[in-house]
Amino acid sequence: FFPPVLQVAPETKAVMKWLRSIPFVLSASLHGGELVVTYPYDYSRHPLEEKMFSPTPDEKMFKMLAKAYADAHPVISDRSELRCGGNFVKRGGIINGAEWYSFTGGMADFNYLHTNCFEITVEVGCEKFPLEEELFTIWHENRDSLLNYMEMVHRGIKGIVSDKFGNPIKNARISVRGIQHDVTTGN
Repeated sequence: FFPPVLQVAPETKAVMKWLRSIPFVLSASLHGGELVVTYPYDYSRHPLEEKMFSPTPDEKMFKMLAKAYADAHPVISDRSELRCGGNFVKRGGIINGAEWYSFTGGMADFNYLHTNCFEITVEVGCEKFPLEEELFTIWHENRDSLLNYMEMVHRGIKGIVSDKFGNPIKNARISVRGIQHDVTTGN
């Protein structure tokens, strides 16, 4: 489902190795050019299909994570369709990445498919390259959303998988009935 990337930059390889070595749970990628929160999959189930809804087995969790960010954002939560990002108002300021536009090689898809990390993508403003004097406002618009999103790390199942002697079990596979996506324990 996740097509191979022919050329992988050294810094990308380093990030991939880092993500596999530390059991991150949540991450967010910050972009510019729109005002919306997207979640995986970013790559369409059908490679020739643009704008095709492509949910992960954890669709409900990803929607909850994206909404946690969007609902705490003062502009994304604004119901005006005339503002930057207004075309996403009816969707609550969130969208499945591939339904917006499909692309291969994204970090959110990589994290979901190859690590235990759930990543959303936050488009922080309609300017792709905001001016330096706009960064303070962008920070303040996103600060509470980032904090709200970070608090989501406490949602779901957490604990220690151990043997009968209480020793943690490394790389134990954890399955949740009804969700076809396992995670593994860390060190």
